[in-house]
Amino acid sequence: MAHPVPASDPAEALRLAALRPSEYTAALIHALQARADRVRGGAVLEIGSGSGVVLAALGALGAASLCGIDIEEDAVDAGMLLLAELGHGAVSELHQGDMWLPVAGRRFDLIVANLPHFPMERHEVLGRRPTWSAGGNNGRALLDRFLEGLDAHLLQGGCAVVTHNAFVGMDRTREMLRARGMTMAVVQSILVGIPDEKMGRMTPSVLAAELGRTLHRFGPYCFGEVNVLEIARIGARG
Repeated sequence: MAHPVPASDPAEALRLAALRPSEYTAALIHALQARADRVRGGAVLEIGSGSGVVLAALGALGAASLCGIDIEEDAVDAGMLLLAELGHGAVSELHQGDMWLPVAGRRFDLIVANLPHFPMERHEVLGRRPTWSAGGNNGRALLDRFLEGLDAHLLQGGCAVVTHNAFVGMDRTREMLRARGMTMAVVQSILVGIPDEKMGRMTPSVLAAELGRTLHRFGPYCFGEVNVLEIARIGARG
């Protein structure tokens, strides 16, 4: 069985640091732990699996199978190593690919996602991948594609649990889901600090519209509201 290279290896340490979990990841795991009954015995999929730690948490909660997709080759490698090390290798599969393409025609009991959806374009950020947080001009470049394909990949009675910046259009998400026969509920809300390198690249129109509403500035410090959503077909939520 393969094992991770020790973190004392500088190149490996840098690679893993770029995939390090964020406050968004922590909030997503916390929400999933509160819904262990939806995880146990189910087939689960994560879009944007990153380090693999959310899949590891789902494995610890008793998921029957774990499937992850990420656009980054390093993320797939790191996730496979982590899941194998924690004893979930036999029930895990990870794919490098774009959004839903690697699982075309397949359905899952639970789908989770913590996608890049900050309103900024791709940019080199020290210690992170260029794809980190970049959700395009309005923050929804990946989020909308996720929502458009979600229903086709959920089993009957299944649900999704996803992170969602409040400042990228909760109403738009609600409308998109309603048009597809789905509904959403906010199951957790947190404030996260937004570092200067992200604030300086935020789309100006979003900043102007949301400052004092879902974005809160105190001197040089800014915080954004983040929600964790549970999404299900209308009438299916227990």
